[in-house]
Amino acid sequence: MFHPKVILRIIGLLLEIEALFMISSIAVSLYYNDGMLKPFIYTFAIMVVCGLSLTYLGYSKERNISRKDGYIVVTLCWIIFSLFGAIPYYISGYLPSITDAFFETMAGFTTTGASVVSNLDMLPRSLLFWRIMTQWMGGLGIVFFTVAVLPIFGLGDIHLFAAETIGIARAKLHPRISVTARWILTIYVCLTLLEAVCLKFAGMGYFDALCHAMSTMSTGGISTKSGGIAAFDSPLIEYIIIVFMLLGGTNFSLLYMASFKGHIGELLRDPEFKAYISMVLIFTVVICGGLYFSEHLNGEESFRTSLFQTVSVITTTGFSTVDYSQWTPILWLVLSAAMFVGACSGSTTGAMKSIRVAILGRVMINEFKRIVHPNAIIPVRMGRRIISDQIQSTIMAFTLLYVGMVIVGIFVNMSFGLDLVDAYGLSLSSVSNVGPGLGNYSSPNAMATLPVVLKWFYCFQMLVGRLEFFAVLLLFTPMFWKRQ
Repeated sequence: MFHPKVILRIIGLLLEIEALFMISSIAVSLYYNDGMLKPFIYTFAIMVVCGLSLTYLGYSKERNISRKDGYIVVTLCWIIFSLFGAIPYYISGYLPSITDAFFETMAGFTTTGASVVSNLDMLPRSLLFWRIMTQWMGGLGIVFFTVAVLPIFGLGDIHLFAAETIGIARAKLHPRISVTARWILTIYVCLTLLEAVCLKFAGMGYFDALCHAMSTMSTGGISTKSGGIAAFDSPLIEYIIIVFMLLGGTNFSLLYMASFKGHIGELLRDPEFKAYISMVLIFTVVICGGLYFSEHLNGEESFRTSLFQTVSVITTTGFSTVDYSQWTPILWLVLSAAMFVGACSGSTTGAMKSIRVAILGRVMINEFKRIVHPNAIIPVRMGRRIISDQIQSTIMAFTLLYVGMVIVGIFVNMSFGLDLVDAYGLSLSSVSNVGPGLGNYSSPNAMATLPVVLKWFYCFQMLVGRLEFFAVLLLFTPMFWKRQ
């Protein structure tokens, strides 16, 4: 059963909250006097008026929201946020194409980090800040929805939580979803501020430090410099960002238990965290060896470069310190494997997630055991937990959708004349919400030359990848729209 008025009211309230976030960019424009004040004020006014109108149209005593409503709200919210968030780019004239403005904003909210702006240095600071603010908001995901709006709607919060977290069960810190969300939001904000302080002491200015901290913790990878992190030419800055990218890729519930409750052992014993760190180490060692022997870098530089790029890609952050398109092609394949794997569930990252890959690995091993012992009952275990057949089935379906979407993307890209490496890299990067691809598109700012149709297609790929397929694709099925 659908509740149209409740849907309108929630979207209206969320739009008003987006307007509140835009006040920060207005403040930045005032401080730097960069000429963006009018575009931001106009956009703020449009958001408030539209938000209040939707809230008025959706006025009703009905406060509950169904599961179907949840899927509709989640999908519409990302699209509407991107449409309104694109207005400052468009009316300021810095991105005069509606396609480019929408692409830039969708890449921000989905924390993908791809960009059609070839020269970031030309953008005013307030517009740069809004660009990064969209990523920081997008990184919050369900936390943002729950903390900001959903407690108003009573039990409705659990349905939107379910709509954005299909596939993997996430640990709840408190029986009430809203309380859990507030605690996770606290970790998110604290880590962002802590990283900003560390980057400031490492040599960044206040503005760059805050922006890169927000971009790192959202695992979005948008920089304030055209040269990215390499523009700062500081090993210390790179190591700081590595640490916080790793934290951004960790389940925030576990981070809360480790930091606020002192349960560090629970984090270290978690099977997904162990799988995540193990894959980071494996990819780093392989790439480090490749760089040391093929690129003739010294030991420390090989280690730092390989660790930075591995963590950046596996957490789907997308920062770069080097142009890895110049590496030997076999290392591209290693990076693409890291793009596929991803980090932990319950984090701000995209891609498959380590827990799914680990469970698939256990399922494969169990199949070999069943061949040898056909009468044995061998459950799939992750740590002390037995993975049910239902979860295994969901993960199989997710994997099929994930691989299928990447393959569809390759065909679409090649139909527009891209070679196989570029087509594969862009498709995998968009679905995994990484940003930079492979080959000619290894830079996150290389999307400006792509055809208009491809940019809209990538927006779709980024959206379904960010919401993990089911929540969006379910809306295209006839069964979803049936009354019963």
